[in-house]
Amino acid sequence: MTEYLIAFNDEWVPDHTVEQLREKSKVVGALVAEMKAAGVLIFTGGLDAATPVFSVDASSGTPLFTDGPFIESKEHLGGFAVVDVPDEEAARLWAGRIAVACGWPQEVHRFMDPAHPHQTDWRAAARAARHNKLGAERETQ
Repeated sequence: MTEYLIAFNDEWVPDHTVEQLREKSKVVGALVAEMKAAGVLIFTGGLDAATPVFSVDASSGTPLFTDGPFIESKEHLGGFAVVDVPDEEAARLWAGRIAVACGWPQEVHRFMDPAHPHQTDWRAAARAARHNKLGAERETQ
């Protein structure tokens, strides 16, 4: 099984009335119950935007805590689910179901396989994939 993060940015959530949020909560609650019953849900939660955010940087060897996010960004994580599914197809299925239930976009990321960390140099893998794709495109031209 492979773990995936399914997340959304707070800015992707449109304004809702209290009644709309109640309805979405019922639909999402039913989906969460289904995911638990299927044994795929590890954790889910929304982040409390009303609480302080702080960052920690230990690059100097000593943790330095500062108020606010590490980088200035318009996008802030709004909520997420972590699922444990057989493959990307299953991750897409659950992400799609979450997007429909919530009514806003979701983003899907696969976690690195802790059993094979040496196999996942993601930067090198991404560069190789782009290089291979560019090479294949050049060969077909």
